[in-house]
Amino acid sequence: MSTKNSKPNLSQAQVQELVGRLYGMTLSQVRPLPSYADQNFYVVATGGGEYVLKIMNTEDSQNPTLIEMQSHTMTFLHQQGIPAQTALPTLTGQMMSLEDIDCGSGCQKYLVRLLTYLPGTTIAKVPYSPQIMYQTGKMAAMMDRVLQGMGHPNLWVLQRKNFIWNLSNVPLLEPYLHVMDGDPVQQVVKEVIETFKRQVLPNLGSFRKCINHGDFNDLNILVEPDDLEGYKISGILDFGDMSSGYYVFELAITIMYMMIESPDPIEVGGPVLAGWESVIPLNEAERNALYLLVLGRFCQSLVLARHFVTLQPENEEYLMITAKTGIHHLSRLWELGKEEVEMRWFQAARVYSDGK
Repeated sequence: MSTKNSKPNLSQAQVQELVGRLYGMTLSQVRPLPSYADQNFYVVATGGGEYVLKIMNTEDSQNPTLIEMQSHTMTFLHQQGIPAQTALPTLTGQMMSLEDIDCGSGCQKYLVRLLTYLPGTTIAKVPYSPQIMYQTGKMAAMMDRVLQGMGHPNLWVLQRKNFIWNLSNVPLLEPYLHVMDGDPVQQVVKEVIETFKRQVLPNLGSFRKCINHGDFNDLNILVEPDDLEGYKISGILDFGDMSSGYYVFELAITIMYMMIESPDPIEVGGPVLAGWESVIPLNEAERNALYLLVLGRFCQSLVLARHFVTLQPENEEYLMITAKTGIHHLSRLWELGKEEVEMRWFQAARVYSDGK
């Protein structure tokens, strides 16, 4: 887990110096972008060209093999027609650079990358429609299917056994549950974790394996206006939570995050599921686990957001974006129960697919 001083805090002057030295560019514009554990800047080169400068936190900067794998994945997806960012080489031809930077508390090592800037607005900011939800489910499935064809000698680095955000690791939340003390939803979280241990973990062997993006959320998906369907997906951001997992994990994560800003959150599952199954139909074990996997991701998001706020109180507004409505959604899903929610999701998916 990230420590208090893990997140970088570069000044705009430091950004100008870095980009000039590593990429030979002078910048006409530098603007900070919101982020969870890293530091991101939108930068514009004087001669034209928009980019995102990404400075990794000190913890992740200690794992260059993993970061290099993420950059490789983005390029691979881009080459296969999936709208992912790509990293630009430095003047010396490297896809990233490990830099000694003083952010105010002594020099620390940070991995730096310059990424292409993708057009569009986050899906969180556009009006909800079943069409864009269907597209989102379909894009998530297409991305995971394309990744099955990716070869690389360091694929092993994605076996992130104790990675707290991998959906297999919902039980690893238990030591952090104290951050929910005094909140009535804490009891729901505990019950979800216990049910997850009994009903999901024993069946992992029945799920089909793949590489997961792992954070297909409403702030990591960009859309642009489209004459045919209102909006189309124009970009996929942030591969920092990539890990080996299962197809159904990606679907559950997508459904959970698409619920956050929706006016009718329970109904989101139908069109997302229909879009997913237009590419990768679920098997019986995956269908049976979907409800608990969505709940498991809500628990991860709520507990870890609270935990990170204790480490980065100044970043509370961004960290708690999901938690604001997430507590209500988790409680409602738990109250409705597996049978009722699944019936709504699978029935709506059928209706949506039949109508296409």
